[in-house]
Parts: sequence; structure tokens; C-alpha cells
Amino acid sequence: MRFLETELQGAWLIDVEPVSDNRGFFSRTFCVKEFAARGLETNFVQHNLSYSPARGTLRGMHFQKPPHGEVKVVDCVKGAIWDVIIDIRPHSPTFRQWRSFELTAQNRRQLYIPVGFAHGFETLSDDSEVRYLMSAFYEPSAGSGVRHDDPAFAIPWPLPVAVISAKDQIWPDFPSANVSFG
Repeated sequence: MRFLETELQGAWLIDVEPVSDNRGFFSRTFCVKEFAARGLETNFVQHNLSYSPARGTLRGMHFQKPPHGEVKVVDCVKGAIWDVIIDIRPHSPTFRQWRSFELTAQNRRQLYIPVGFAHGFETLSDDSEVRYLMSAFYEPSAGSGVRHDDPAFAIPWPLPVAVISAKDQIWPDFPSANVSFG
């Protein structure tokens, strides 16, 4: 596995390094030793899968409020997504900055998202599937988010939003989200 630092403090892109032969290839997608060597989370208590049948489906921008903050490792195993993270940690040097990453079944990239980031994605193809490793259990009372079209971030989503949940449409703008990640 190859770890690439992103411009947002604590977030990493992870490239798998396939070993190929006449059968295809084999690759590690997680290794406690390699994550720990970089000071990254190694305890993942939940593994989730999300399926979106339609191109232009937007999910996000989600996070869990403290003390239920979660590290996520995200990859796209079918189709393609435009994955976005926003640093919402007030004391971070990259506070209020966002970045996007194209994750596809073909590039097999993973995104390591630290505690204190809002996360969301838009599907770039029909029938997209996204896997998540989660360091914390889902806690409904801690679930929160900010609007995907919040003017504070002005994220230029690549496609018109075709499908979005009612809940994701009504998240507040960031200053109203009332979150305190240390």
C-alpha cells in the first residue's frame, strides 16, 4: 500500500499495490502495521456498504458529533464517485478547507478521513457501491451534517444533483452546525 498525504491535515489517499499474475491480482486493502506506522487509526468496529443506482446521487455532508467522532476509510468498489471532505476542526491549520478525490472501481483508491471532517460524495456513474471502514459505531443522536451547497465552501459538484435524501437537503449552513472538534 502506498500512502499519499493530502493537503488537508490528517487525511490520506491510499493506493493499493496489486501483485499480478495469470490469475489476476492480489492486493492488501488494510494493514494494521502500515496504518499504525503513520499514526493512523487501526481499530475499525463497523464495515458499511452503500449502493446508489443512479448517476448524480449525492450523499452528505455527514459527520458524527463528539464524543462519537469517527475515522472513515472509504473506497468505491463498483462505479465511480467524486468524494469530498471538509475539515471542520476549529483548531486545525486546514479548518474550513475542502478537497475532492475521484474514487473508482478501476483506480481502487481509498480515502482516510480523520475525526472532525464532514464527508460526502456524488456518484459519477450508475450502480455505484462504496465501502466504509468506521472507527466508531453509528450513533443516531450524534449524526449531523452541513449542506452540500453551503456557500461557506462553494463546492462545485461535477453533476447536477439527481437524487438526494430529504435529510441531506435540510442540513444547516456550517456556522449553524454547532460542532466542536478539538
